[in-house]
Amino acid sequence: MDIQLLYFDGCPSWQSALTNLKLACAEENLDVSIQLVRLQDVEEAMSRRFLGSPSIHVNNIDLWPEEQDEYFWGCRIYPTPVGLSGWPTVEMIRERIRDLVSSNPGAKS
Repeated sequence: MDIQLLYFDGCPSWQSALTNLKLACAEENLDVSIQLVRLQDVEEAMSRRFLGSPSIHVNNIDLWPEEQDEYFWGCRIYPTPVGLSGWPTVEMIRERIRDLVSSNPGAKS
């Protein structure tokens, strides 16, 4: 399983997202390394179809995909059970990873 956390310098939320991502992987018993991907500029954000910082990709799939005509360089907001946040909760990440693995059993390897 290939896991990436995409972010840009100055994002106030990426470290909290990384902490929650690590906890979610541990709670799901996933022995994976998380690749940090620091985007450099707007052009890279556009080419990667970046939905904002922080974004979590598993096997090159954004865990919260959105189809857009344009992609942007900015902060991402997640609707969590306790309101809007700059990062997803541990349980939100766990649910998305479980959904991905159940829909594609080979995704866990």
